[in-house]
Amino acid sequence: MACSRGKANPNNFTKIKLFANSGGYCQNPECNEPLFKTFSSKEIHIAEIAHIISVNEGARKNSVMKSVDKGNYNNLILLCPTCHTVIDKNEEDFPESLILQWKVNHEENLAKVFSVKKFDNREAVKQIIDPLFLENKTIFDVYGPETEERFNPESEMPELWLNKIRTIIIPNNRKILNIIEANYHLLNDNEKEKFQNFKQHINDFEAKHIFNSTTTGIRFPKEIVSIYV
Repeated sequence: MACSRGKANPNNFTKIKLFANSGGYCQNPECNEPLFKTFSSKEIHIAEIAHIISVNEGARKNSVMKSVDKGNYNNLILLCPTCHTVIDKNEEDFPESLILQWKVNHEENLAKVFSVKKFDNREAVKQIIDPLFLENKTIFDVYGPETEERFNPESEMPELWLNKIRTIIIPNNRKILNIIEANYHLLNDNEKEKFQNFKQHINDFEAKHIFNSTTTGIRFPKEIVSIYV
């Protein structure tokens, strides 16, 4: 995701959070352009980070806000290149309040899609997250890096695996994360620790497969699938 604004440049965690909360779509409600594009030779993302309060002089400027604060999550929105260019070249018609509302509405709509709500009992949460865990496991078993296909240099499995990571596994992980966070009150102390490990795994996994981090990070903590039992 393009952003080179010195101190106003967000850190990697903020970038991951922005992408996760965009659901992979431009956050302009009149656009909703998919930010992942698949071509015959490769897959790319076109996401660009836009500052709500401008870094430079403009109609959305704020001389009091420090540059480092302009790189915080609350001052950023994820857009396609066209929408980013439009709001920055015509700031008078795209004020801070409007862009903030885009972001809020987009995240609220995603929450509805992900069916994020609080439950009164652990069994209800378990019924929601178990199919997501199972789908991820099935994809890993069939397409993942530990299959025999890893020894075949002509295999299409690595490409399919990467595509399924971005289109299914990462969204599923975010659904699970949001559901558990909404029902955190139902976890016991041991499960809360398992959840924190899972949360760190998600951040590391996304850093590797979206932002091309060279470090693997925390592997999937298998014990997470046993929570709410």
